[in-house]
Amino acid sequence: MSSLLNLGSRALLANQIALSTTGHNIANASTVGYSRQTTVMQQVSGQYTGAGYIGKGVEVVGIERAHNEFLTRQATLAQSVQAMDVARADRLTSLEDIFQGGKSGLGAAVTDMINGFSDVASTPTDVTARNVVITRADELSARFRNAQTSLDDLQRGVNAQLGDSVKTINSLAAQIAQLNEKISLSNGGSQSPNDLLDQRDQLLRDLNQQVQTHTVAADDGSLNVFVSGQTLVLGKSATPVALIQAENGTSKLAMTRGALTAVLDDNMLGGGAVAGLLHFQNSDLAAARDGLGRMALAISIEVNAQHRMGIDLEGRPGGDFFKPIEIPDAMPANGNTGNAVVGAVVKDTTAMEPSSYQLKFTAAGVDVLRLSDGKLTSFTGPMPIDIDGLTLSVDSGAAAVGDGFLLRPYASAAGNMTTVLNSPRELAAASPIEARVAAANTGTVKIGSLAATAANANTQSTVTLTFTAAGTFDISGAGTGNPTGQSYAAGQPISFNGWQLTLTGTPKAGDTITIQAATPGYSNLNAGNAGALLALRDKVMFDGAPISDGYASLMAEVGVRAQSAQYAAGISSSIATSLETQRTSVSGVNLDEEAAKLLQYQQAYQASAKMIQIAQNVFDTLLQGMR
Repeated sequence: MSSLLNLGSRALLANQIALSTTGHNIANASTVGYSRQTTVMQQVSGQYTGAGYIGKGVEVVGIERAHNEFLTRQATLAQSVQAMDVARADRLTSLEDIFQGGKSGLGAAVTDMINGFSDVASTPTDVTARNVVITRADELSARFRNAQTSLDDLQRGVNAQLGDSVKTINSLAAQIAQLNEKISLSNGGSQSPNDLLDQRDQLLRDLNQQVQTHTVAADDGSLNVFVSGQTLVLGKSATPVALIQAENGTSKLAMTRGALTAVLDDNMLGGGAVAGLLHFQNSDLAAARDGLGRMALAISIEVNAQHRMGIDLEGRPGGDFFKPIEIPDAMPANGNTGNAVVGAVVKDTTAMEPSSYQLKFTAAGVDVLRLSDGKLTSFTGPMPIDIDGLTLSVDSGAAAVGDGFLLRPYASAAGNMTTVLNSPRELAAASPIEARVAAANTGTVKIGSLAATAANANTQSTVTLTFTAAGTFDISGAGTGNPTGQSYAAGQPISFNGWQLTLTGTPKAGDTITIQAATPGYSNLNAGNAGALLALRDKVMFDGAPISDGYASLMAEVGVRAQSAQYAAGISSSIATSLETQRTSVSGVNLDEEAAKLLQYQQAYQASAKMIQIAQNVFDTLLQGMR
């Protein structure tokens, strides 16, 4: 009789556990990271009798969770890559909004300002035309400053997001370490703590959203977590992560254990929002800053240089058109032992590269690393040195071997763009020199254009061009070297003493052209310098592109980066979604299936109870018969 009661009680208990497990599944159907659990039953070994083995019922041997380690790991890694691509694509979309095209873009402002010189060239005494140029220059300066402000705001936003991500990483790592301890303590028995394992897996998925990890399981059930080859979680202890600035000016993740700080390689992070944000900040945003700053610096230098060669309406030499933008001194590394101050000035605007530089003083000289593409150039001997249109020099002090410096010549240049002209009469539109055609000339040669183009001590020296019967011309005058037999072609530039002259028509032998300092009456009427300022529009400056197209190149580069990032984000999102679907198909809870199991276990539970009731009735009948 006790055998029948044992059968019923075992079955009742087993089905009760199965009902509880099914109810647990239903209750957590919407819980993020929960894995479906299943009650595992097995028959109790039968009792031998002369009539054979009599079954002794069922027992629960464990609660298993539906978990595929491979799919879980693949889905987690895919989501990590997705988080990296999406984070970078989102920030690049914001960056693309700063570099707009059309009439509201910087390119249109540059073109409008330079084209404004055409009206001044046509009517040099028209104050309204001069005012238009200054107004457009003010608008150009404001757009440069606004773009710089927007980049700074974007930088602050990225820094804040990186700071939050680092806090999240440290918090998640600490929670994983705590769960490791609980799981290792629970692993003393033969059953696994399914809910704790689910919680740890979900924390790992959340952690991989921030930074990609690799895990190694320990014998006690704990999980060791590694980031970029460095240990983030070891058993029940977690290593804090921090954001630091490297010697090359980039932001990097670092782990500190005791007195040892390990800097993580960006290229080995693999995935996570932090990797995407670091890539954006260290590469995409830095390139945009340098490109914008180079453009502002080059335009201000070229316009100022040409404007200083002209004469304003008061007959005074032209001054600066824009406020000169100074390149900040290179930042010394923390471990420097020397006291050198390293500065830089622009030598050639057409050779400038949109990049920052890292300098290292060696026993032989100086190594200069261009950070935009990693090109290393070694210089022997002392400074100054010339690289990419810049002249680098030690302005004061002395550098020791091993000292390092970070030079960022363009990162903030656009924010310093300002027009300094206060009056339209200060616009130096007139040329300081004039060309005269001799009255006795018999040919049709005429002056096409004349403008001072470079600083030269002999700019205003009198120079005479005398044409010969051979169709050539001889030149005489201080600073020219008095060359003879120069070939002539209408419209072909003739350059000497820092000026450039073009002629039209056909000369005859003996015809002469005289270039000399501008006379007072000529200064107010000519607009040779305005024409030279207008000609800057077509000067090749930015990677083979003229000033008027320089912004288009910068905008295209940002656009290509954004388009590439958005494509990568789309692909990685598709892969992550597919793998997560596969994972949840194995681990997720199907409510229809669980409802069917409820009915199954309910009926089994009721049958088990009925078995106990029958055993009790039989036992009661037997007792009554014995009385």
